[in-house]
Amino acid sequence: MQGMSAPLLARLMLTAVAAGQGITPLFIDLNKTHATNPLWPGHARFHVVWQTFSANMACAIEVGLIWWPSPQSGALFYLAALFTSIPMCGFMLALVTLRTYKGTLHDANGIQPLRMHLAGKLREIDMNAVLVIIGVAVLMFATTIF
Repeated sequence: MQGMSAPLLARLMLTAVAAGQGITPLFIDLNKTHATNPLWPGHARFHVVWQTFSANMACAIEVGLIWWPSPQSGALFYLAALFTSIPMCGFMLALVTLRTYKGTLHDANGIQPLRMHLAGKLREIDMNAVLVIIGVAVLMFATTIF
C-alpha cells in the first residue's frame, strides 16, 4: 500500500461499510424473501421497504460526509462513522433482546444461515451477524487509523 495514506485508507474502508449498508439491503430485502414474501404480513413488508429506503438514503449522506471537501473533514469523517455505527448497534440490540419479542435471525422461507460442521457439531452461522461483526471491525480499524 505504498503511497496510500492512513486517512485515505480509513475513508475508503468507512465508505465500503456505509455504502454496503445502503446498497446490500436493496438486493437482500426487496425480493421474495422479505418485501414480497407472501407469508409476511403486509405491514411487516411495509416496514422492511421503509427501513431499506431509509437506510439507503442515510448511507448516501454518510458517504457524502466522508468525502465532503471541508476544513472540518476530520469531524465529518467521525460524524459519518457515528452514523454508520447506528444500524450495527441497532442490530446488536435486536439480537440481545430477541427472546423478549420472540424474534429469529432467519425465516424458514427466507435466506438460510450457513451450515457448517465445527467441532463435531452442525452449526448454523447467520450471515447478517457475520457481516455486522466484520463491519464493526472495519469501522473500528478505520476510526483508529484516520
